[in-house]
Amino acid sequence: MLKTIRPAALALATLLPLAALTIAATSVAAADGVSLKITHFLPPGAPAQKQVLEPWCKTLGEQSGGRITCQFYPAMQLGGTPAQLVDLAKNGVADIVWTAPGYSAGRFPVIETMELPFVVRNGLSGSRAAWDFYQHHAVEEFAAYKVLAVHVDGGVAFHTAGKPIAAVDSLKGQKLRASTRMVSKLLTALGATPVNMPPAQVTEAISKGIVDGAMGAWEVVTPTKLQEVTRFHTQPPAGQPYYSTTVLTLLMNKERYQSLPADLKAVIDRNSGPALVESFGQVWDRVTADTRALVARDGGTIQNQDPADYEAMRAAAAPVEAEWRQDIAKRGIDGAALVADARALAAR
Repeated sequence: MLKTIRPAALALATLLPLAALTIAATSVAAADGVSLKITHFLPPGAPAQKQVLEPWCKTLGEQSGGRITCQFYPAMQLGGTPAQLVDLAKNGVADIVWTAPGYSAGRFPVIETMELPFVVRNGLSGSRAAWDFYQHHAVEEFAAYKVLAVHVDGGVAFHTAGKPIAAVDSLKGQKLRASTRMVSKLLTALGATPVNMPPAQVTEAISKGIVDGAMGAWEVVTPTKLQEVTRFHTQPPAGQPYYSTTVLTLLMNKERYQSLPADLKAVIDRNSGPALVESFGQVWDRVTADTRALVARDGGTIQNQDPADYEAMRAAAAPVEAEWRQDIAKRGIDGAALVADARALAAR
């Protein structure tokens, strides 16, 4: 006897293969998606994450049709120390790290040229210069990575608790947190005692009197609550280069990048390099202005250094560059040529 097939059953039987195809297609799309693990050394509210990297990830997601997503691990949540971030990226523990190469002293000697005293004037022009300098001179020393951005922190100022920094003599006896090897050398040349520690420890160290203050970019002040424990803030005369700067990089694990489909690589490439460097530079300058306004509003004292004191400080710091040139010459590198190009790029 022939069975009668009900219309509803027939419709269901017809739809099942279509549903299976839809599920399969969705699974393929999901498998084609990429979740990027990004880590850095600052709190999650820092401008680097909130104002640059999160919008950058949003753009990657939009332009990839949702196939690129990001997971953030701020404040070293993947383990290690800031000095080890470059290895977290190199070894694939993280897909992307935002870090300062200078934290890993001696490993990236060429890019350190941009950190020499009195080169960088602000975030945007300094970041453009740092990216151009990287492309001209430092590609080889970052060959183990996919370099997404090279920028600067806009320049480090003096932030002190007990007394303002004015003339060179005012630094004598002061213990200040130094962010990089170059800042340590600068402070030593100026008669102060540099103390190295991660950014997260600076505020507590000042409040306990372990150090008298810090040399740091304006951008790092509010994420570390530095304004709560310092009263005096000294920066160069208007328009003059800062005492030093910190070069910062966004580095991606090279194998992870190379494993991506061509269209996803294109999305990352289109939104990295000069475009991302511009974003970092613009945000840094905006945050610098906002932080100064906040510090002044909260009763902090901000002073542009007297030009004569500034020039005296430059003269006292001259041996730092001379020693750096000698050190890098031992590696067979022409330091004088690097410095000349760095200053020319930063002055544009």
